[in-house]
Amino acid sequence: MNRVRNKLFVMMVLEFFIWGAWLPLIWGYMAGLGFSPTEIALVGSAFAIASVLAIFFSNQFADRTFSAERFMAVSHLIGGLAVVGAFFTRSFPSFFACMLVHSLFYVPTISVSNALAFANLKNAHREFGIVRMGGTIGWILASWPLYFVLKGASGEALQTARGYIFVVSGAASLLLAGFSLTLPHTPPRPATAGGDRLAWLRAAKFLKSPYLLVLFVVTFIDATIHNGYFLMAGDFLGKIGIKPENIMPVMSIGQIAEILTMMALGWFLQRLGWRATLVLGILGHAARFSVFAFFPDSATVIIAVQLLHGICYAFFFATLYIFIDAAFPTDVRSSAQGLFNLLILGLGDLAAKWIFIPLQGRLTTHGEVAYRSLFLVPMGMAVGAAVLLALFFRPPPELRPSGGPA
Repeated sequence: MNRVRNKLFVMMVLEFFIWGAWLPLIWGYMAGLGFSPTEIALVGSAFAIASVLAIFFSNQFADRTFSAERFMAVSHLIGGLAVVGAFFTRSFPSFFACMLVHSLFYVPTISVSNALAFANLKNAHREFGIVRMGGTIGWILASWPLYFVLKGASGEALQTARGYIFVVSGAASLLLAGFSLTLPHTPPRPATAGGDRLAWLRAAKFLKSPYLLVLFVVTFIDATIHNGYFLMAGDFLGKIGIKPENIMPVMSIGQIAEILTMMALGWFLQRLGWRATLVLGILGHAARFSVFAFFPDSATVIIAVQLLHGICYAFFFATLYIFIDAAFPTDVRSSAQGLFNLLILGLGDLAAKWIFIPLQGRLTTHGEVAYRSLFLVPMGMAVGAAVLLALFFRPPPELRPSGGPA
């Protein structure tokens, strides 16, 4: 079993290495190509577009047509070639096309990799956190070295060097395409008797259950807050005196904490249960934004509070993925994962941009942002979501994690 878990761990390392290789540096690269803000925003929306389309097409195929490991192999082959293509193009239409194709084939694999892991873990409640920890390690392995390698470059040399992020990402994608064929065979599940032929439709119908509907609404709120953090934190850290070259390492402190939290997630989940673990994950956002709002002059405290990112991610999002696997039937689990990823990768990201960017603009006077007023908004949203979850999220007793509380 350890051999299978190790393979799944490597799968997660490569899965998130692909994304981490290009995401932190693509914005400066596109600006260097002369793309307009609108064009940059369109490329930034490719993940959201892909997350919507994945619900209706890609996850449906993974649930009902292709074995999970072959779906991963084909998707990463095409997605890898597409992201490498972005390295060779300089015009916006071609670049956007490459990144859109990459996103269309990459985004569904996030859901499918989760489903594949759950299908082959003996005790997902205890082991998924350790396997998913590989994704955090993969992200760090991709983004940190590239950041420090490029730190001293400037001008044309910097722009040229930045372009290689797409080659690195593509190489990892092609490697994962081959590696996926060595993963445990995970066949598709045909529709059950009397069930919907469309897996995504059957998955969506489960939202009629009050506890799943509450979780769906809270996931949207938490995803909006989570994406809003990445929109607002960089500028804020710069305003309190952290040097530009140190902003990314400071924000990445949370990823180190995430590794440790992922390792201990199974222990917490078994003792706290679904509801308490999820609520703590949301309250981590409230605590972090409250520190941002009320202690803006204490750089030390603000840096230290980045450690809460591990709780924010592992206790909510990783726990959410485990719960989805437990709550939905096997023949729709990829579609169910995709349904919630629609919120995490798509609608939550778009909502964050539409809420927090205009809000920050309204709270800016003569170049100074009223950060306390700004950060009280996501803090309040997090508290409200936690209360909603605590009061109305009541999963049935048979879904208790390893015999623990609900």
